[in-house]
Amino acid sequence: MSLLPFIADIERLPKPADAEAVARGLEQWGQRASELNDHHEKASCAALASDRAGRALLSGLFGNSPFLSQALLAEPTILCSIAEHGFATSLGRVIDTLGEPSCFGAPRETIARNLRIARRRVAMIVALADLCEVWPLERVTGALSAFADAAIQAALSHLLKEASSAGQLPPLDPLDPTHGSGIFVVGMGKLGARELNYSSDVDLIILYDSERLKGASGDAQQTLQRLTRQLVTLLSERTQDGYVLRVDLRLRPDPGSTPLAISTGAAETYYETLGQNWERAAMIKARPVAGDLESGHLFLSRLRPFVWRKHLDFAAIQDIHSIKRQINAHKGHLVIALLGHDIKVGRGGIREIEFYAQTQQLIWGGRVPELRVAGTCPALRALATIGQTEQSVCGDLIEAYRFLRRTEHRIQMVADEQRHHLPPDDAGFGRIATFLGHRSGIAFGEELTRRLETVERHYAALFEDAPELGSGEGNLVFTGTEDDPDTLKTLSSLGFRDGSAISACVRGWHHGRIRATRSTRARELLTELMPALLKALGRTVNPDAAFMKFDEFLSRLPAGVQLFSLFYSRPALLDEVAEVMGSAPRLAEHLSRRVSLLEGMLSGDFDAPVPSREAIKAELEASLAHLVDFQDVLDGLRRYVHDGEFQIGMQLLRNRVSAAQASRNLSDLADAAILTLLPRVEAEFARAHGVVPGGAFAVLALGKLGSQELTFDSDLDLVFVYDAPEGLDSMSDGERPLAASQYYARLSQRLTSALTALTAEGRLYQIDTRLRPSGNAGPVASEVRALEQYHTEAAWTFEHMALTRARVLCAPPPLAERIGRMIRAVLHRRRDPAQLVLDVADMRVRIEQERATSNPWMLKHSRGGLLDLEFIAQYLALREGANHPAVLDRSAAEVFDRLGKAGVLGQQETLALGAMCRFFATLQILLRLTVGTARDEAKFPVGVRQTLARATEMRDFNAVRRRLMDAQAYVRSYFERTIERPAALARQRQRQIERKKGSE
Repeated sequence: MSLLPFIADIERLPKPADAEAVARGLEQWGQRASELNDHHEKASCAALASDRAGRALLSGLFGNSPFLSQALLAEPTILCSIAEHGFATSLGRVIDTLGEPSCFGAPRETIARNLRIARRRVAMIVALADLCEVWPLERVTGALSAFADAAIQAALSHLLKEASSAGQLPPLDPLDPTHGSGIFVVGMGKLGARELNYSSDVDLIILYDSERLKGASGDAQQTLQRLTRQLVTLLSERTQDGYVLRVDLRLRPDPGSTPLAISTGAAETYYETLGQNWERAAMIKARPVAGDLESGHLFLSRLRPFVWRKHLDFAAIQDIHSIKRQINAHKGHLVIALLGHDIKVGRGGIREIEFYAQTQQLIWGGRVPELRVAGTCPALRALATIGQTEQSVCGDLIEAYRFLRRTEHRIQMVADEQRHHLPPDDAGFGRIATFLGHRSGIAFGEELTRRLETVERHYAALFEDAPELGSGEGNLVFTGTEDDPDTLKTLSSLGFRDGSAISACVRGWHHGRIRATRSTRARELLTELMPALLKALGRTVNPDAAFMKFDEFLSRLPAGVQLFSLFYSRPALLDEVAEVMGSAPRLAEHLSRRVSLLEGMLSGDFDAPVPSREAIKAELEASLAHLVDFQDVLDGLRRYVHDGEFQIGMQLLRNRVSAAQASRNLSDLADAAILTLLPRVEAEFARAHGVVPGGAFAVLALGKLGSQELTFDSDLDLVFVYDAPEGLDSMSDGERPLAASQYYARLSQRLTSALTALTAEGRLYQIDTRLRPSGNAGPVASEVRALEQYHTEAAWTFEHMALTRARVLCAPPPLAERIGRMIRAVLHRRRDPAQLVLDVADMRVRIEQERATSNPWMLKHSRGGLLDLEFIAQYLALREGANHPAVLDRSAAEVFDRLGKAGVLGQQETLALGAMCRFFATLQILLRLTVGTARDEAKFPVGVRQTLARATEMRDFNAVRRRLMDAQAYVRSYFERTIERPAALARQRQRQIERKKGSE
């Protein structure tokens, strides 16, 4: 007769996968047996190694599980005890010991060691009962769960008794400190359902009734936070004796923003207002496992209406469906790769079976009490009983569940690791197959594949009429508190680099951490939108940055239902918004401030041509007419201009307008803003200082604004000019009169401040006034006669180059005409060609010394770039202005065209230089809109590259790069031929003349 009568069939014991490990283990077993002091135990252990069944069992342990081998060799008598008393009694003795006051009343080091030794014993007892097929799956998981309950209770009792003795908590019963304490632990997940694994963590929520803590001295809440940390350490910390349980507290309400221990009142409020359907699903398995169990049951009873809703509207049912539909069900037409497969959360895995049951429990459990069961298999049986699931499907899923859980247990038995993945290699896969009792890895693989495909087929059929929420590329699961591995893979395939950060952020949305997602309806809509939203963001130039911009956008919203409903009804709008978030940070910033623009994007007028400057001004005047307070005017002006910039930017991104037209539209918008603002600034200024009788004020636009080629984020180059009948001696007529020079200087500063001030609606423009006479050293506003004299007698050549793009933006007609005559006279003046080319070349050298770059995408300052092209145009305009006045124009492209018509340039030169102006301008405005000033080509996302190719009518981005290199080489060569070489010759002639004069 066998010494181990509970082994019914030796052939069903696991065969050893590692013969050498068996030999080592049996040798160590004999040595450990010889070291025992008790003669009976020594003899029993020695006999087991000789017993056929005993040797087969020991071989199966030593040859498959280093963890169980180590545990058995640490305490070999446990096998003898099981042989003598049976599994149930042996387990009961270990667990009962934990509930004795002598256990939880021991010093911290002692209870920590005792709990770890108890855990090792329980692991051995349960594993042996499992491997010997004495206990079915439910008994195995129930035993592991019972030990976890007892261990948590013992640890909590120890800590409560200690805190009560120190006066940190109210007086508690020393024989049972948890009784009546109001402090309890709710077990979630597998622990709550009594389905615990060998090595999985335990999901706990630590709760307390704050009314029960009123008798405590000091801050009882702080005490409980500290006590919770100590509980986690006592159970989870690894010592030389191992650990007790891995504790996870992240299933508590909104773990990212709540304390470790939470009051029952706060928890109830959370579930009533922000609780999600996945949290309802999690609560199906919840039960009090330790502490004041009476308080725990009362708490869960109060949550029953949250978990089991009798009436569900369509949106709620859709959201429950989404729990299942977030997992991409392949319906069996893709092969499941077994090596490395995750049998918990992978395709056809345990979680799909659990979700199959839980989602239906959530829908029907409010009206059918029979469905309110915690365990997975009991839930499946209940669904079959009420006819909600076919009996054959129920049988398939329960059989697969047991097979997969048994596989999961063997994986964890090997090394006591929280693992759910099958080995990634054939050798490891074969060892697990052997441990499970299969004749080969191939045979195991066939059995496993059949179960996985069965689960996947049934899971895919659940709610199959509902629209898919999967991304098409894989899972998108944002329920629970952990990253879903398949979801991270899906996010990566969609283009996101930091999938974990994206996943955590989405979970935060679902927790209602932002105002936009605090309503149930908003979260339900968001769940439906997530796949489409993430795919849209994934197609942008920088998916991670686009997502973070979208998060900022959502965070600023006061509510989300209206916006999410808009996205839901108009899915194409998501692509538009995603493009803004990923491609145009400036537009994204404005959209986050003005969500109402989204509705405007849907109107037919949004893509209509932007009206003329005069029409913009009229519309702007009308929008500001009702505003009295000057601050309101500034805010209203900013809203209008930013809205206009947004529309222009979107039209450019949508390829509805050319780069040249977008630049003209931006310039007209800036003109209209200044023209509308100036009279209001003058009126506001006149309240204190009056006006200068007979005086006049003008604003000159230079640079990009002057040539009406403005880009996004361009500075406005402005020069302020005034005329006073008595010159500098004129005085204003207000209560606080000012001299004309001071009056117009301050008026200029007021206008500049009104344009640049940062208000609640942002900044309007950056202003640069350094192109005024004498630059920063000169007066802010120039008197017109002084301006004329300066440009006639003292101005540098580079200042005349700037005048080639000057235009009077606003001024009374007489002053405008006078300034215009002065500009034309300066530009038409006959010049010394040698001195002109020297001055232009020297200016380019000075700029090169300050702004040199080897990056060709820094389009303005790279050699052969925009600046060289503009210098060529301005140089030729000044050189030819006297003989060919018609060549003068503010736009470089137009200058080249006019030079061609005048015969100064050949036809090929004219066409080439004009084409390069347009090419550079297109690249510049798009790059300003998308990547801003960050011009690292390696970081240009795909979307930006495609946009550049489309806008420049190139085949692809590589063609754009080649065109840029060729264009810069051409411009560089032309600049050398037209300016640098003639300047070098002129400089040489100057030196020769100077040497000749010196010799005379």
